[in-house]
Amino acid sequence: MKLNRKLKMGMIGGGPGAFIGEVHRKAARMDGGIELIGGAFDINPRKSKQMGREICLNPRRVYRTYEEMLERELKLPEGERVDFVSITTPNNWHFPIAKAFLDAGFHVMCEKPMTFNVQEAKALKKVVKRSRKVFGLMHNYTGYPMVKLARDIARDGDLGKVRKIVVQYPQGWLSTALEKTGHMQASWRTDPKQSGGAGCMGDIGTHAENLSEYITGLKITHICADLTTFVKGRRLDDDGNCLLRFNNGARGVLHASQISIGEENGLAIWIYGDQKALEWHQEHPNYLYVKEPDGPVQVWRRGNEYVAQRSPAAARGTRLPFGHPEAFFEAFANVYCNFADTIRARMTRTKPDKLALDFPDVDDGVRGMLFIDTVLASTKSKQKWTKMKK
Repeated sequence: MKLNRKLKMGMIGGGPGAFIGEVHRKAARMDGGIELIGGAFDINPRKSKQMGREICLNPRRVYRTYEEMLERELKLPEGERVDFVSITTPNNWHFPIAKAFLDAGFHVMCEKPMTFNVQEAKALKKVVKRSRKVFGLMHNYTGYPMVKLARDIARDGDLGKVRKIVVQYPQGWLSTALEKTGHMQASWRTDPKQSGGAGCMGDIGTHAENLSEYITGLKITHICADLTTFVKGRRLDDDGNCLLRFNNGARGVLHASQISIGEENGLAIWIYGDQKALEWHQEHPNYLYVKEPDGPVQVWRRGNEYVAQRSPAAARGTRLPFGHPEAFFEAFANVYCNFADTIRARMTRTKPDKLALDFPDVDDGVRGMLFIDTVLASTKSKQKWTKMKK
């Protein structure tokens, strides 16, 4: 049985001037199987209506609040109401919105970090299980084809036993007190009432944590963290350094910073096994480097048939022939594609393709919040190592 229509998407957040909401909208419609039909785009009803006009939505499907959206969508017949919602608000709104829509029978895609704190994350996991709806978490870097290739190489044992993981995410955009200028993206990310207990480490450090676990399949067990707030008057961390221990005995280093002047979006990872190593850089995402003890560095290039033969997941996430770069929007789109195919399988009561299940979920969200919680505890502790709770 095949669903003979597009999935209907609603959005909460992503109003005028919001960066990530627009990325979600463009990525979701990239493959033609999803249409955005409504939303509550801003906490200010006037701005929500403005956003609806800008993207040419039916005014009757543009709502003042997410509560109004939920109430009115439920009154519509199935097939006309939204099938799922994307939550692109500041972190403090993730849990109440996700819970409300899941409880009402809607599938949910949520921005990371998943919730405001660990307690909400664990509660949301129970809600997802109870609702039996599809829940996706937008750790978009897992959507890159070469990250999927790296995962298949690492998890299939090609590197041997993983010994060391080095992952970094340096940025420089918050090297000054940008939040004091009225900059919207800086304002909420540095506000503990909206962002949560962590700033830089919650915003981008969680991407580094997720990438290390996604590629290797290993789990962080202990953290020794040092968080710093360098910009005077800022209320949350803007730089962090962590030593890591993994459940197979591997050691790691995780560095995230938003005050590293001159750095743009330098997420990168190095994974060292006892036989080989690999390296990937987000700013050059179409290349994966594999290194051997006594040989030249191998450069695996996205779009080539040898990549497809080695990793069906990388092939599924590739849209263009080699030499035509694919990057940020396409990675988001790959997460949406797998999420949407899983929803279609659920709606038609069929078994989803195994490759379609390859997207971050509520368990990844809980891991991210436990990581933040452990980093915060470690940076305050006088002990060298802080155990990451389960």
